[in-house]
Amino acid sequence: MRILITNDDGVFAPGIAALARGLHRTFGDEHELVVVAPLTDHSGAGAAVGAVYERESIPYEHVDIPGLSAVPTYGIDGSPALAVILGCIEGFGPRPDMIVSGINHGINAGRSALHSGTVGAALTGAQFGVRGLAVSIAWATTPEFWETAVELACQVVPTLAEAEAGTVLNLNVPAVRPDELLGLRHGRLGRAGLIRSVRPEHTPLPVDGPAIDRTGGAIVLNMRGMGGDADRLKERAELEPDSDAALVEAGWASITPLVGVRESTSDSATEALDAALATQPG
Repeated sequence: MRILITNDDGVFAPGIAALARGLHRTFGDEHELVVVAPLTDHSGAGAAVGAVYERESIPYEHVDIPGLSAVPTYGIDGSPALAVILGCIEGFGPRPDMIVSGINHGINAGRSALHSGTVGAALTGAQFGVRGLAVSIAWATTPEFWETAVELACQVVPTLAEAEAGTVLNLNVPAVRPDELLGLRHGRLGRAGLIRSVRPEHTPLPVDGPAIDRTGGAIVLNMRGMGGDADRLKERAELEPDSDAALVEAGWASITPLVGVRESTSDSATEALDAALATQPG
C-alpha cells in the first residue's frame, strides 16, 4: 500500500514530522510512504486549491525531515488539498492508496471540520476514491503529546485499509499522555464551531476628497478554548453529549466517518429541486 502524508500546518510543522516518523516506524517495511504538504501554513483552507487556473505550474522542493531520510518528502507552493490532487494524479509517483493528514495542532471537530485543511485534504482524496484519515490533537502548550495521536493513527490505518474506497475517518485526540487516554469512541459530528461569538467595533474611516458617510472597523472574535477556566466551563456546557468535541474534552479520542461533496437525495432536497424546476417555463 502507498500512503501519502500531508497536513495544513506546513511541511516543516512538528505534527507532520511526528506522524511521518510514526508511520515509517510502524509500516516502513510493509508500505510505501511519501510526504507531500504545503511549504507554508494553510490552516483553515478547507479543500481550497487556490487560483490554479492562473498558474502554469506548481513549484515544489525536496525537504528533509530529521530522522526521516528514507521517506521522499516534498513541499509544494499550494494548499493541502492541492497536494493531494497532485499526488492522486501521479505528480509525485504512483497514485496513493491512502491519505493520512495531520497531525493538526488543535482539534477539528463539529462545524469547524468543514473549514479544516487537515480534513479537507482527506476529503479531497475521497473524490479520487482514495481512503483518508485526518488526525488532530487538542491544543496545548508544551508538551503536545504527539505520540498519543501517532499511536492511535497507526492503529486505525490497517482497519481503514480494508474499508470501502473513498472512506474518510476524522480522528481527534486529547492532549494527554498515551497512558492517560480513556480510549477511542465514535464521536458524532457536533454543532459547535471554533468561533463562539463576535463583537463588532465600528469606527469612522478617513477619506480623501469630499466628505462621505464611510465607516468600518473590526469584528472582535471570541474563540473557543482561548478563555479562562470560567469560559471553559461554559464551553463544555454548550457541547452535546457524545459529540466529537465533548468526548475529547472528557479525555477520550473521537473518531467520526465523514463524506465530502455529493448530490443530496434527501426528501427535503428533492422537494426543493422540484420546486425550483417548477418555476421554469415549459
